[in-house]
Amino acid sequence: MPDEKEERGSPLSTLMRLLGAGVVAGVLVAFIALPGVGSAGLTARDAANNFEDMDSQLKTTPPSEKTVVYDAGGKPVATFFDKYRESVRLDQVAPIMRTAMIDIEDSRFYEHGALDLKGTIRALASNVESDQTQGGSTLTQQYVKNLLVDSAKTEEEYREVTAPTVGRKLRELRYALDLEQRMTKDQILEGYMNVAYFSAGAYGVQAAAKRYFSKPASKLNLGEAALLAGITQNPSAYDPIRNPTDARKRRDVVLYRMQQLGHITKAQADQEAAKPIQLNRTDPVGGCEVSKAPYFCEYVKYDMLNILSNGKYWQMEPKQRQQVVNKLNRGGYTIRTTLDMDDQRAVDQALRSQVSPTGNRVGAEAMVEPGTGKIKAIGLSKRFGAGKGKTTINLPADVAHGGGAGVSAGSTFKVFTLAAALDQGIPVSTSINSPETMSVSGYPACNYTGTFQGKKYDNDPLGGGSWPSVSNAGDSEAGTFNLKTGTWHSVNTFYAQLEKRVGLCNSVKMAEKFGMKKADGNPLVAFPSQVLGTNDIDMVHLAAAYAGFAARGKYCAPISVTEVVDSEGKKVKLPKQDCRQAVDEAVADKVNSILKGVLTQGTAKGRGIGRPAAAKTGTCEAHTCAVFAGMTPNLAAATAYWDFRGPWQYKVYGVYGADTPGAMWQLSMQNALRGQPAPDFSTPSRDFGDTTKVPRVKGDLLSAAIARIKGADLKTQVASGSVDSDQPKGTVVSTSPDAGTEVPPGTTVIIYVSSGKKKDNGGRPNDNGGGWPPWGH
Repeated sequence: MPDEKEERGSPLSTLMRLLGAGVVAGVLVAFIALPGVGSAGLTARDAANNFEDMDSQLKTTPPSEKTVVYDAGGKPVATFFDKYRESVRLDQVAPIMRTAMIDIEDSRFYEHGALDLKGTIRALASNVESDQTQGGSTLTQQYVKNLLVDSAKTEEEYREVTAPTVGRKLRELRYALDLEQRMTKDQILEGYMNVAYFSAGAYGVQAAAKRYFSKPASKLNLGEAALLAGITQNPSAYDPIRNPTDARKRRDVVLYRMQQLGHITKAQADQEAAKPIQLNRTDPVGGCEVSKAPYFCEYVKYDMLNILSNGKYWQMEPKQRQQVVNKLNRGGYTIRTTLDMDDQRAVDQALRSQVSPTGNRVGAEAMVEPGTGKIKAIGLSKRFGAGKGKTTINLPADVAHGGGAGVSAGSTFKVFTLAAALDQGIPVSTSINSPETMSVSGYPACNYTGTFQGKKYDNDPLGGGSWPSVSNAGDSEAGTFNLKTGTWHSVNTFYAQLEKRVGLCNSVKMAEKFGMKKADGNPLVAFPSQVLGTNDIDMVHLAAAYAGFAARGKYCAPISVTEVVDSEGKKVKLPKQDCRQAVDEAVADKVNSILKGVLTQGTAKGRGIGRPAAAKTGTCEAHTCAVFAGMTPNLAAATAYWDFRGPWQYKVYGVYGADTPGAMWQLSMQNALRGQPAPDFSTPSRDFGDTTKVPRVKGDLLSAAIARIKGADLKTQVASGSVDSDQPKGTVVSTSPDAGTEVPPGTTVIIYVSSGKKKDNGGRPNDNGGGWPPWGH
């Protein structure tokens, strides 16, 4: 049996090794070596004969680029990618880096065309005589291969473009020939350096320079350039992080190749080769988890997926959705957003100062700009991410933006019934006797289209009927109330009756005019209890609705993206924003006027922010959550507090809307608006049958008291007889109704005058000012 040396030198073995070398230099094998070896030769000959008939136009998508998200001030806040790449021009790459890459990969790059005949023959000869395979591909061919690999969307496509076959090499050469005719050498080199893989998740020379050395490619030195140039031949083997020893050996190969070609001296090569590899790593991170505004980032992500799928993302099959995700991650988009980082910091600070980030109860908030619908901030007390104590659910948002099922809106929904009543001309002074508990019947059903509890409805009657038992928060919430006082003190039985007068369907339609829908995307369900917020909603849309009132009835659907530019500098078409006049300006102005009183003398007394503001508290059904929504003319916000494990299983007893949610709103709005203009709401331009407040005249002389009360558009009547009191004779002891009470204009106020004698408990009690407890729905 011949020894190995004799067998290697035999004609047959040489021919077989040439066949093996054909994997590396397929085109030469096809044209020179293979025609004389039977069936294999026929296959290669056929491929060669068909070479001219091959499609020469390289059809690939542009190399994947990272997508960058910017805040409203132009600062990057998030990056999306699955291949970390940052393309640069050739003149942005250090000359020594360009030299190193050409020297080690294709030293005759500027001298040959798509095929380097001399280099390929040399590689073939070397491979025949050695166990070490050398490549014969030119940089242009390698560029083609990298483009094909980058464009592969499936595992099958990847296997096809990397298969060790003659056919693949012929296709690459055919495309390379075409590129050499259409592109300059510098353009090809630039393309190759931007598409090549440098291991450790870095695609392209700029990403590699930042990945390993935390510097741009323009600042690379000789040793760094040689290290990077050596990686591309086998990124896994020469990864300097995982395999520093092999990476160093490869670097030195590059250095001495550069010396051999006369581009550096031996002293330079020796000096650099003597140095160990020194990295200054920057690990590429992307996605919302590392963003400074992760929940806003999630909102933007889903808005982008909707934009890139022409609004069809949620109707797609999972595979189609993944393609859209890939498009976002690889498309190199520049995304301009509405995010205000000052507002975002105000939200984050407020939430985490009131709610522990590690607990099961969460605080959520969204801020929206009135008149534009621009989302300024979205936050959650809990940290974003996977792992214990974190969440990846965008709880302040709806399902369409990565959120959950939402939370009950509580009595923040009363604002829509209030607006509907004013819009119908029901006077503010309308008084309704509202006991602590009552039943209300006779609500008409509404025609409903959509899905509720798994059942589909198509213009079917749903809701309506009766409300067997509606209760207030306590005994103190019983009496006669009007639109002002019933709102200020959030009286449930008052609003149950007002909703019936307005019309259940009209109340729901008003909420829909301001963009309200369930957090799961379904329409609001028209049950009578909806006025108390039993539909589950999200904070972004609730804030946008209140922003609509702040903008004098102009509702704008919430938006997070203002501009998208693709990797070629072309603007992507964005959906047309939904802005509309939901109610008459005067109606909205009156709503704002009434809601201002919630902060000064209602359930949110003490939650003012030092400037004109309006708000409404909300305590959810059965203590499942607590909510607060409020606004100024230039900013609106909505907050919620609940147990994220499940509001019905884990209730938040003892918490009302003005408590934790109110504190979060107050602190965040104060900080977000600090230093900003403080405009007031517009005064209603017409009369809404308003009420007037009984003046506080206790201690005044009778004549002065009468003048003040009449000045408030009220009538007076002096009670017969005087009242024993510690006050001086002839001064006012009290009034009926009490001071501060809201009554219709023209109401008669009875004045009680002091006799000057100390009271013996037989007189009328002193005025208590009409105070109310500082909590409620």
